[in-house]
Parts: sequence; C-alpha cells; structure tokens
Amino acid sequence: MTETRIGQNTEVTLHFALHLENGDTVDSTFDKAPAVFKVGDGNLLPGFENALFGFKAGDQRKLSIAPENAFGQHNPQNVQVMPRSQFDGMELSEGLLVIFNDAANTELPGVVKAFDDNQVTIDFNHPLAGKTLNFEVQILDVKAV
Repeated sequence: MTETRIGQNTEVTLHFALHLENGDTVDSTFDKAPAVFKVGDGNLLPGFENALFGFKAGDQRKLSIAPENAFGQHNPQNVQVMPRSQFDGMELSEGLLVIFNDAANTELPGVVKAFDDNQVTIDFNHPLAGKTLNFEVQILDVKAV
C-alpha cells in the first residue's frame, strides 16, 4: 500500500508557519491546533497548495513562495488619495485599517499610509503583497476524500 500524497481530492492536516524574509513570523500553527484543509477548498492560496503537492505525512519542508504565488505583487493603482473630508470625525494614524464598502456592498479593507489636513492616502493592497514568504510546513496527515 502506498502512502497518500497531497494532490487533488485530498484532505491535509499540517502545521505551518509563514515568515517574512527578515525572519518575522506572520502566522503559525506550531503552538496551537494544526490546520486542516481540503485541496481546492479556498482555505489555502493556490500557490501554497501547489507547493505542497507530492508531500506525504511526516514530511517537513521550508519553502520560499514568490509574491506572484502568494498575495501578488504590490499594485500602485491600489493606492488611492481621498479627500480628508471623507474621514470627518475619524482619528487617523498611519497604519490604521479602515473598512470601505464597494458598489456591491462588499467590504474592502485599506490601510492609511499618509494624511494631512486635505487628503488621505489609502493602500488597498494586501499587506503581504509584493513580499516573498518563507513557508515552513510539517505534514501530519494526508487522506483521500
């Protein structure tokens, strides 16, 4: 009998950690319950899933995931300058997360990058856009579904 390897139609139980290139940890399950996902269920970005294909229970790896396979490249068009008047009564600070609603009433998070008395610069890129991530994984279980 062969060991089940990660691919389509599998459920994976794993510990993972995401690290920035400078070593800072973005997220980790190593100190809590492991993550469980079905390949293709949307819980893991396709670039991360694809990097795991072929692994089996017991495998431990450190992988480097390029921005285009993670959260995408930083897009300058996703940085918008808005009138300060749209933020009346709001105490602004650089790094503040602000939630907007688009035309379809979908929440769209943006981060305040700069502001003055006249305008506010908001970055709608994912905070990890443009970053290469170091993806550390320990595969605990793989089963066919």
